[in-house]
This record gives sequence, C-alpha cells and structure tokens, in this order.
Amino acid sequence: MPQHVPSSLRAAFPRSAQRHPALPPQPRRIVFLARRDYGNEAAGGSELLVDRLAEGLTHLGHQVTLLCGGPASPTLGSARPGGAPIRDYRVVSAGGDLGHYLRARSAFQRQVGDCDLLVEVCNGMPYLAPLWHRGPTLCLVNHVHTDLWRMRFGGPLAPAARLGRRLEHWALAGGQRGGLLVAVSPSTAHALRAIGVERERIRVVHNGVEEPGAPAQRSPEPLFLAVGRLVEYKRIELLLRLWERVRPVTGGRLVIVGDGPERQRLQQLAGPGVEFTGHVSEAEKHRLLCAAWLLLHPSAVEGWGLVVTEAAARETPAIAFDVPGLRDSIVDGETGLLARGESSFAAAWCTLALSTHRRTLMGKAAGDRAAQYRWHRTVRQFRAVATEAVRGWTP
Repeated sequence: MPQHVPSSLRAAFPRSAQRHPALPPQPRRIVFLARRDYGNEAAGGSELLVDRLAEGLTHLGHQVTLLCGGPASPTLGSARPGGAPIRDYRVVSAGGDLGHYLRARSAFQRQVGDCDLLVEVCNGMPYLAPLWHRGPTLCLVNHVHTDLWRMRFGGPLAPAARLGRRLEHWALAGGQRGGLLVAVSPSTAHALRAIGVERERIRVVHNGVEEPGAPAQRSPEPLFLAVGRLVEYKRIELLLRLWERVRPVTGGRLVIVGDGPERQRLQQLAGPGVEFTGHVSEAEKHRLLCAAWLLLHPSAVEGWGLVVTEAAARETPAIAFDVPGLRDSIVDGETGLLARGESSFAAAWCTLALSTHRRTLMGKAAGDRAAQYRWHRTVRQFRAVATEAVRGWTP
C-alpha cells in the first residue's frame, strides 16, 4: 500500500497557506467529521460512539463541534439517555447524506473555520482530511470495510466495490500522512495492520456502555432479541432462517429491534413468532434487553458490537458468529457463545435456551465484564490519544 500522497491528490486538495499559532498541550477545540449525527434516523453504533465522545469531551472542558451529513438535528429529545432535550456540543450540516463528502472541506472552512484537532470518522468512504486540513488530524475507525464493499455492491456494481475498497485502504494506510488512528477493538487494529497501517500508529479505545439502571423483569417465556440497523451485513435474513430450525425446539418469540432498508423484505420472509418493533425508546430497549433470554447477533462483521455490551450490562448473554469485533465483545464460553457456522449458531441457540443454569452463569459473567466498560473511561482514553495526536503533529 503506497505511503506517499500522489501529486494529483495534493493538487486537488491544496492546503491553506495560513500560519497557525502554537498549539495548546491539549486540544481545546475539537471537530468530529462524520457521516451522520446521533439524531439521524439511520444512526447506529458509530453515531452513538461519536455522541458519547463529544458529550464527554464537552463536560471535560473542550469545545466540540460535529460536522456531518444531513439531515442533522441540533436537538435529540428522548433519544438521549434520561431524555435530555439538548446536547451540549454543536452540530452543523455539511450537506446531504452522500454529497457532504465532497463539501466537507468547504463546509469546514465556512461553518467551523479552525480547530486544534480534526477527528475524521472513517466508515468506508474517507474525507481525506489530512490532505486539506492544515493542522493535527486523528482518524477514528470502527471497522475496515474490506469484504463489505463486495456485499453492498455486487453484480454489475462490482467495479464500484473494487474502487471503494482501494480508496478506503489507501486513505487509511497512506492518506493519513503518518497520523494516529483510533481502532475500537483489537479486531479493527488487526484489520488496519493487514492493509499496511504501521502498528505504532494505532491506538485501541474500546466502546463504553451506560449504567443500566434498575433491572426489569426477565421474561418467563423464551424471548430472543436482535438489535441493529436492518441492512445486508447484519444478516437478519440468516437469523430468520435459523429461527425456523430453533423454534420447534425452544418455542417462544424472536423480537427484532431496529429499522432500515431491508425491513420490508425481511418482514415478508419472517415466519411465526417473529416481531419487528422498528425504532424503540431507550426505556423500551432497556426493558427488552433485561427481558430477553439471549441477544442474537448474526452480523458478518462489527467494529465492536455495542449492543452486546449493552445486553451484557443487563446480564443477558449473546450468541454471535466468530467474526471481527464480536470475538472481542464476547468471551466465548464465558459471556456468550461464538459460532463457526450456521449449524453451530443454531445449536448454541438451542443449548443456552434450554439450560437456565448455564444461561444465568453466562449472564452474570457478562455483567461483570460489562462493568469494565463505561463511557467515562472511553472518553478519557480518547482524550489521551487526542492529546498525543496534537503534540506529535508537525507542520
């Protein structure tokens, strides 16, 4: 993977000649550049992470701005834990959902102007911020989309998948100009090293989880839960297929929380005992995570799998495939089970559903592990890396 910046890209993103004053020991003004804000109806784990980082850094005295694709909402209402009506950091829109990638530079100059640190959240499509921002940058990576490009753009769109994969790999390995990258899990760090990012440039900062609050009642009847955006790589279709094998053994209900472009098709495929809830409030999600016997996570890849830790905090074990991210958030055989194939997943599902004792032991172990991951720790770890990025930057 090339480590230099091509002259054509340098020409396309000329850097300002403006000279900056000496930088402070810690970045006072921090800007996150991301695709969505947490108020967006398509928000997921990445948006939640940025929201918690921005909120936490603000409470530590930093001035934080989120520059993102629209629609961007200045308020979050009941979407925030506790129903806080207004967030403490600034949110500005750089344009539409996809068009903002091209407008990010001009929007930054027009609506932000300057900062001590620019954090580029790279979720597939890069912003190439180090090429146009004259100042320290930090790249936040949930997961590398190597195989997801092919899953998202198959058939006649395969050339687009190859182009996207190459651009992402170059942007992460070569386009960061020697800067630091934050990975949310050891799996993501490994994926970054696999595409050519030097080990010494990677810092791992794990996701956190909210304090779960008062526990709600566990369902007396089998209740299995899946939570996430309904898109291809989450593989809910596979879960529905496995449910037809598991249901005759376990009985009960399969509840799928979340929305997305796949919802209508998935509802048409669903058999008996399946319920789609769409988006739910934080209070309802808490109730369901407490009530569920198991969290089911059939995703093809994750950065970490925030909902696994959210479930663990309620002493609900999880079953997932042994894939990047989920093999970090689940300790196989202790806080849940990792499957190596579809039959293995179905067998694990039936085994834990039929064993109250084992399920309870795993739930308690999951709760103990989740207690190690809290957002205040995540924020302080991230701030330490942000400070390192600022102090290590050279014009």
